[in-house]
Amino acid sequence: MKVHFIGIGGIGTSALAQYYLAKGHDVSGSDLVSSEITDFLEEKGAKLLKQIPKDVELVIYSPAVEPPKIKRAKLFSYPQALGQLTKKYFTIAVSGTHGKSTTCAMISLILEKAGFDPTVIIGTKLKEFGNSNFRKGKSKYLVIEADEWQASFLNYWPKIIVLTNIEREHLDYYKDLRHILRTYREYVGHLSKDGILVANGEDKNINKIFNKFSIKKFSKKQKEAKELRKILKVPGEHNVYNALAALTVARELKISDKISFKALSEYKGAWRRFEEKELKIKNSCLPAGREKLKIISDYAHHPTEIKATLKAVREKFPDRIIWCIFQPHQYQRTFYLFDDFVKVFSKALRQTQGKPTIDKIIITDIYDVVGREKKNIKKQINSQKLVKATKKAIYLPKQKLKKYLKDNLKGGEVVIIMGAGDIYKLFYEL
Repeated sequence: MKVHFIGIGGIGTSALAQYYLAKGHDVSGSDLVSSEITDFLEEKGAKLLKQIPKDVELVIYSPAVEPPKIKRAKLFSYPQALGQLTKKYFTIAVSGTHGKSTTCAMISLILEKAGFDPTVIIGTKLKEFGNSNFRKGKSKYLVIEADEWQASFLNYWPKIIVLTNIEREHLDYYKDLRHILRTYREYVGHLSKDGILVANGEDKNINKIFNKFSIKKFSKKQKEAKELRKILKVPGEHNVYNALAALTVARELKISDKISFKALSEYKGAWRRFEEKELKIKNSCLPAGREKLKIISDYAHHPTEIKATLKAVREKFPDRIIWCIFQPHQYQRTFYLFDDFVKVFSKALRQTQGKPTIDKIIITDIYDVVGREKKNIKKQINSQKLVKATKKAIYLPKQKLKKYLKDNLKGGEVVIIMGAGDIYKLFYEL
């Protein structure tokens, strides 16, 4: 079959494109910009085109773009197309405001080590999958990251749903928290009578709406949490929660704890999830050890994620000077969660027991998400306002970041480059 993807460079659509390639279909696609993802797809056999082929049979489009007007082929959005697959497999869907990618990765690697041979569609790239966001499996098991934006997950029909947490997010679509909770309730209703709900037992919003359900809950109060803190290579308490969710799923599938703990202990993290590199500063005058600095790329873009990640950085590097470079993602998110961003950054810069969580915060311009911004909101918000409210943060345009770092880093620092936009490119440039 000839399949064409519009927005093929997206982290979700690109994984689905690889699924169709793996099944032997003729895959083509288009995107506004080329990227390492589109380059990777071309290497895999996808054709990058500017127009939809005349003889195409199926067109799948990213939810971030306008659906095309086409009559000569079947037309599905990415969530609709993925939803069709969830009906064919024993699907494990990982949902929640934060931690989806990491939890999905952990579950996938446990299943792989246990011999379940799952197919995986995930919102990040894993080294274990050949630096890809897709794994081709031969079994009945499918593990997916189920996004809540535009209620995409209402297209999915899983056998197991994992809920990591629920918070105010995607307020460009949802009216308020009540709307979010109502949509999650509808989504969980997609489970069959023998379906399984695995959920964070400490999350107040999950408990608000699912206290009547039979839930397999996980909690940091479990004795396993202590062991996970010892063996996990990925830092932070938020990753302990993610690992507990994966462990709970594994137990429901009758996978032994020995296999699960082994897989979790070997997990080294994912693309843009606390991704670390060590650099050397070319200055012979620096004392031994000081010429090295640590650079970290992280996807955190919601205030709760930022708080958890910055806390993890300080815990891992208690005696180092830590800088954070943050690119806000989407004008509407920055506008609706403005007070939360200010609170997180202000607290991170505040002296606590003689030392701040973060020594310096640099905020660059807001990443403009094409097709998801309202003009009236763009006029009301910018990074300079966020910096002014935070008081101790610094504003720098993106094109000046590299020079500023070169001129001001002394050696020995930890620099975390954070955001869901294109700020990760600075990580590679450095």
